[in-house]
Amino acid sequence: MRAALLFHERIEYSDGAIVEMVLWRVPSPVPPSRHGLKYRLFYGRFRVREVGYDNERGKGDRRHFRGVETAYAFSTVEQLMTDFWSDVRTLRGSK
Repeated sequence: MRAALLFHERIEYSDGAIVEMVLWRVPSPVPPSRHGLKYRLFYGRFRVREVGYDNERGKGDRRHFRGVETAYAFSTVEQLMTDFWSDVRTLRGSK
């Protein structure tokens, strides 16, 4: 089995901000993650990540928020998206 793209969406806001979300099903977990997904969720501007969620080989599931990287307790794709959009709304305010 090869990796299969499940979801890819890019949103460009009029103020220059960008959201990009990519989700793959992978044949085996990306260590040390235990689930069969590879993902990258990004909010920011050109070369500036303000919010990010990803699972990088060797690091596992991570949350990036304004330059601070912390472990993320992945449970479901739905919860991942809820957490990501909550962070985006926090930074965008009423924009």
